[in-house]
Amino acid sequence: MNIALIAHDKKKKALIKVAVEYEDILSKHTLFATGTTGSKIMENTKLNIHCFKSGPLGGDQQIGAKVSEGEMDMIIFFRDPLTAQPHEPDVNALIRLSDVYEIPLATNKSTAILLLKELKNLAEI
Repeated sequence: MNIALIAHDKKKKALIKVAVEYEDILSKHTLFATGTTGSKIMENTKLNIHCFKSGPLGGDQQIGAKVSEGEMDMIIFFRDPLTAQPHEPDVNALIRLSDVYEIPLATNKSTAILLLKELKNLAEI
């Protein structure tokens, strides 16, 4: 399964914590991330992640392109809903694409953990 990992600046620590906690599950999948997020996760885990550009520099759009091409199966995107983002249109476009193509999208820790636990359950079947 192809999984994208994205986090706004104030949410990067939370995503890194989830990646560390669920590293065994994530390691069984092909991982993609926006540049800074992917680099920071790799610094804290043994996960191999293909990094796109930073979100504000087009990374969100690169992941959106993968979604539209049928090459992304899940997105974990820890958004910061309380801080204005200069690339908000790109963020909204990515969320819209996940809905159009019915790609599971977690925008917070609770939903991400539910999706990751389901991946583990599917692997055990």
